[in-house]
Formats: sequence, structure tokens, C-alpha cells
Amino acid sequence: MIAADQPRLVDSHCHLDFPDFDEDLQAVLDRAAAAGIERMVSICTKPAGLDKVRGIAEAHEPVFFAYGIHPMSVAELPLVTVEDLVAAAAHPKCVGIGETGLDYHYTAESADKQQESLRLHIEAARRTGLPLIIHARDADEDMARILAEEHRAGAYGCVMHCFSSSAALAEAALDLGFYLSMSGIAAFPRSKELREIFAAAPLERILVETDSPYLAPPPHRGKRNEPAHVAKTAAVGAGVFGLTEAEFAAATTANFDRLFARAAAWSPA
Repeated sequence: MIAADQPRLVDSHCHLDFPDFDEDLQAVLDRAAAAGIERMVSICTKPAGLDKVRGIAEAHEPVFFAYGIHPMSVAELPLVTVEDLVAAAAHPKCVGIGETGLDYHYTAESADKQQESLRLHIEAARRTGLPLIIHARDADEDMARILAEEHRAGAYGCVMHCFSSSAALAEAALDLGFYLSMSGIAAFPRSKELREIFAAAPLERILVETDSPYLAPPPHRGKRNEPAHVAKTAAVGAGVFGLTEAEFAAATTANFDRLFARAAAWSPA
């Protein structure tokens, strides 16, 4: 039973199509509902996963999806075309483009191809009007440059998913009108500097997510993450902004609805 005063939240980024959830997906969704998680965006990271992630969204009312190729996968796969992204985005429950971006921590050798892929995803975001979902790791300078260059060429919406980069990249993204998403990393005891970056950002540009099955917040750290645990990260976020959990939940949900307008407008009817 959900308490009447329980904060209602959105998990803006998870991976429900990953094998980690194959055995108990319905139980995971039930726990999310019991924790007040009313909607989830499951992110497809490879073309081969599109049918599965789309099918999960079709089968479960609270689940939406986004489509793209993860930057760590572009070296081993053909680049997705703008047309392919736009075609996938025609589905009424597809609410974002990505995740895309740059990851020089593990896959710096494919930097040029990652940058090309990122620009293709940005063009698809422009054409569809859906927000871009960005993964950034150890690529702050190139990321800030490309996002700004492309924004000057034509505006688009964007969220810096699982933000854990520098204050400089946060400022660059916020200056473009983009959003920063708070994951379980922000709840780790060692993440004081990251929490300070979030605290300096406008509340109206903050989202929350799990990135499940990864990055579970305390007290679940080291275990499989799942959408219900976004409530733990949101509790930390509330403290960062000096708000009650209900106030922070309401603010981040309103932010989600503003950025992910198709999800906000969707009705099963």
C-alpha cells in the first residue's frame, strides 16, 4: 500500500531490457510502484535491443523508452542513421534520443567515431523534438564544444544523464538550457564535490535516475540497482537543495515533464 503522502517520483534513466531483470521484471516494477515511482524511461543502447525495450514499454504502462547507440559501442557497430533514429522515435512511447555521448575513459581510441555518432543523434533530436540523452566520461572539453557548436546550429533539448563530470561541464550544459540528472553516485559518501555541483545548479534543471542495474545508492551499494531505489537518491537530493522529500520529488517530476513532454502528454487512450 502506498501512503497518501508518499512522494511521487520518476526514474528518468534505467535499463529494464538488460538481462539483469529478465527473471523478475514484474516484481521490480511492483517494487517501483510501491516506492512511489510512477514512470520510468528504459534506455536502449544498441539497435539489437530495440525490439525488447520497445516491447517492455508497450506491455507496461509506467514504462517509456529511448533509443540510441551508447558511445562505448560505436566502435563495434555500424553507426545508426538519423533516419533510423527518427523512425524509432515515431513510436508514441519513445520519449528521447540516446543514450549517446562521449566516453574516453574506456574507449578513447574510438573518439572520432563517437563524435560522429553524437552529432547524428543531435540531428535526430532536432528533427523529432525529443530530448537528447547524454553519457559523458573523461571527455569534458570535447563534449562542451560539440554540444555548443550543435546548439548554435539548431536548438535541441538535452539531459546530462548520470552527471558526474566537472563543474565546468555542468556550467556549459546549464548555459545551453540543458538538465543535469542525479544518480546514485551523488549519494555516495565520497561524492561531496559532486553534490556541491548539483547544489549550485538551478533546481528547475535537475532530474533523478537510477541508471539501473548499475550504481545503486546506499544502503544498496554493490547490489543490483532498480527503479525503486531512485527514492534513496531523491532523499539525498532533497537534502542538497534544503527541501523536503515531497518538495524535491514534485520539482524533479515537473522538470521531467517539461523536458520529456511526450511522456507527460501520453495517455493509454
